Amino acid sequence: MTSASRFENALVYPHLKVHGDLALARGCEWVLGNGAGAYASSTIACLHTRRYHGLLVAALDPPRGRHVTLSHVDVSVIVPAKPGTSRGLWDLAKHQFPGLDPDRGSFYLERFDQDPLPRWTYAVAGGELEVLLALVPGENAAVLRYTWRGPQAVICTLRPLLAMRHMHEVMREHGAMEQRVELRAGEMRVRPARALPRLCFRYEGTFVGSPDWWRRFEYFEERARGMDFHEDLWTPGVFEVRSDPSGVPNYLLVGVEKAPEGNPEALVAAARDAIAAADPGPNRPALERRLSLSAKLFCADAIERPSIIPSYPWVDAWGRDAIMSLPGLYFATGNVTGAMGVVRTMIASMHEGLLPNRMPDGGGAIDTAAADTTLWLFDAARGFAELLGETHPFVKDELLPVLTNVFELVLRGAPHDIHVTRDGLIAAGRSGDALTWMDARALGKVVTSRAGCPVELTALWARACLTLARLATAAGQDALADRADTACHRARSAFRARFWCDRTSYPYDVISEPQSGDGVFHDETIRPNAVLALAIDPECFSPEHARLTLERARSELVTPAGLRTLAPRDPAYKGRCEGTVDERYAAHHQGSVFPWLLGPYARAARSVLPSNDPLVTELPTLIASAADRALAVGHVPQVIHGDDPERLSGCVAHALATAELLRALKG
Repeated sequence: MTSASRFENALVYPHLKVHGDLALARGCEWVLGNGAGAYASSTIACLHTRRYHGLLVAALDPPRGRHVTLSHVDVSVIVPAKPGTSRGLWDLAKHQFPGLDPDRGSFYLERFDQDPLPRWTYAVAGGELEVLLALVPGENAAVLRYTWRGPQAVICTLRPLLAMRHMHEVMREHGAMEQRVELRAGEMRVRPARALPRLCFRYEGTFVGSPDWWRRFEYFEERARGMDFHEDLWTPGVFEVRSDPSGVPNYLLVGVEKAPEGNPEALVAAARDAIAAADPGPNRPALERRLSLSAKLFCADAIERPSIIPSYPWVDAWGRDAIMSLPGLYFATGNVTGAMGVVRTMIASMHEGLLPNRMPDGGGAIDTAAADTTLWLFDAARGFAELLGETHPFVKDELLPVLTNVFELVLRGAPHDIHVTRDGLIAAGRSGDALTWMDARALGKVVTSRAGCPVELTALWARACLTLARLATAAGQDALADRADTACHRARSAFRARFWCDRTSYPYDVISEPQSGDGVFHDETIRPNAVLALAIDPECFSPEHARLTLERARSELVTPAGLRTLAPRDPAYKGRCEGTVDERYAAHHQGSVFPWLLGPYARAARSVLPSNDPLVTELPTLIASAADRALAVGHVPQVIHGDDPERLSGCVAHALATAELLRALKG
């Protein structure tokens, strides 16, 4: 059982009674965003287990360029000594260091709440200290609020621990850290790393400078991934704040380049309101409300170039996941205007006529080697046309020209050998390229090559041509509409003729282009890509083949957590996704469960089966079951073990999983 399963799933906002149970509190994570790419995340115990954890992970090139700036703020509560008594001291922080067991010693956390901002309530000194964290919307800035309720005044010491490095790296002690601290009235500024912006703190009380390194923090999730898991953090000193027993809060504010301006409680309220605005309200089911709030985390709307964050904490900007997530994150939540901004950003980033598949957060070349990413843009365009109308200026004047260019490019032959075969299927080129979502390399080898004609790629092409034909007709471009309609019919006809496998009663996963001799191949592997194809374009299937596809998928791929990527009876099946990065990549598409695949499965079932069919009536139960698995409270994870639906892996909060489950939930 995961720690997250101990949360009350009927509630919209997560609450957990910890009662000093460190194992419980460090076994589940939380994540908070600012709407511009910056985030905060850790375990509920605030004992970091990943290099990606921190209280302020700033987006220096929003929403990219993410750097862990403020890693921790360690809190100690001190009851001053009175005549005849000794001073009382309670250290609230927990860390993992070599050779030290964090379970030894007291842990004072009583309760964790995220409603919608994370709050920690500690029982100390005969009272309780509540710590709240807010990220300022659209800014690389955080507000920490400390509220003491107890029998006497106490002193809280707050020690910031800084990482000041890119989120993919770890820090080591070095002699180039700038030790100088600049003090102004109620403000402390420090720029320990010259290559990065300064951090500015607004505080109450006093600041005592004592720059030093804290060494050898251990991040056990990184160790499990086969990565470097040790880090040294630097501190400029300690803030000392007197807290009255009246419950009047104290604040510590931190920002990149400048401290956040304005009343601290107003900043907290703005952060709370920005998240709570995504809640569809008490009249909606709790699961819909939870998924809608989760969807907000991935929408980077508060920036000049609106974007979708594909996942937290570590995945770079994946164009495929972003464009596939858009209908669930935006259309399903009624935010069409936000969706328009995201698509404009994507179109502006097109390279060689294609949408980028990957834009590395740490720099590097833009990757367009994906045959499917750009075709998902047609799916988004169809959604805009349904919501806005086919002649809306955004659809007619902005989307239609782009879709036309893509159509012509594919017919001519696009980069990475993306082309239409002589019988109308779509094929893509070299083994080793990330041609579709399922391609993977590990240990220097191709694990799941989809070179040739992947089943879902032709369905995408057929539906894309149909979408273009309808938009062109509405715009009065009849010649273009006729060509697109012809391409659609050719693709559907070839699909029905070539993809069905009588031996398995299921479509082939990949087939070769029309040819003869030794070059002909048909991959009979039972994977969810055929379900994806059925959800994309049911007209590629006969009614009988559609039902058989769903029945086979239900019996071999569907689990309570999502769909497996490979049938368990296959000799290549791997039911556990664990080990080093390469070992996990080798297992990812060989049996691991992906919750997001439940969305296409639901759409496919609802499109071809009657509403009273058992495969349709069980969908709400499956959706709720998948949504209730969490590594980070309130969010849906990326990957789950095929043999154990309670063992979760991958990114702790996955945009596509949230988007597809929300889309499926709303029917």
